Amino acid sequence: MPAISFDGALAVPGPSIVDGLCHAGWLMQEHFISPELSRQLAAECVQSMLSGKMKGAGVGSGHAPLLQPDIRGDHIEWLETGRSSACDRYLEHMEALRCMLNRELFLGLDEYESHFALYAPGAFYRAHLDRFRDDDKRTVSVVLYLNDDWLPEHGGALRLHPQGGEHVDIAPQAGRMAMFMSGEMLHEVLPTARERLSIAGWFRRRA
Repeated sequence: MPAISFDGALAVPGPSIVDGLCHAGWLMQEHFISPELSRQLAAECVQSMLSGKMKGAGVGSGHAPLLQPDIRGDHIEWLETGRSSACDRYLEHMEALRCMLNRELFLGLDEYESHFALYAPGAFYRAHLDRFRDDDKRTVSVVLYLNDDWLPEHGGALRLHPQGGEHVDIAPQAGRMAMFMSGEMLHEVLPTARERLSIAGWFRRRA
């Protein structure tokens, strides 16, 4: 199966998605977007925080999720089409990925939602699932990282807890993408020692 090409960067081949999501429940891809696009998105994320557009992220579904800093400490801003050329390019990539997932895995994914996420030094997110108890539409989670020159001592890894296996840590290096099944993969963000930027998103299935 051919790969999808995003900005000339290495893309996720169909077989890798099938093998990762079907057999392991997760996958990681380097260079999912170009360095240029990653830098543009990172700058936009930081500017959003500086301008006060980002808000403390809550826990739970609904219009007013509860702020619980002992569980989750990131700040977020939801993305919409037309926000900027960089975000539109990113959303075009994710639409192509949605079509691939439906074609290869017949998941019935109907839409994609995403937000910038900024973790200040010391912030973390306790272990959780991405699918809500009262809303099971989230099917596949995708996290794109926007941090240049990330070192092990910076912490902030995405820790996956596959069922029946040892945990897996994914450092939030710029251009790296992590994908996993929303209702099955327990995961957490370990405390970060420096500002940590990402885009978190979810492919949602039809009702």
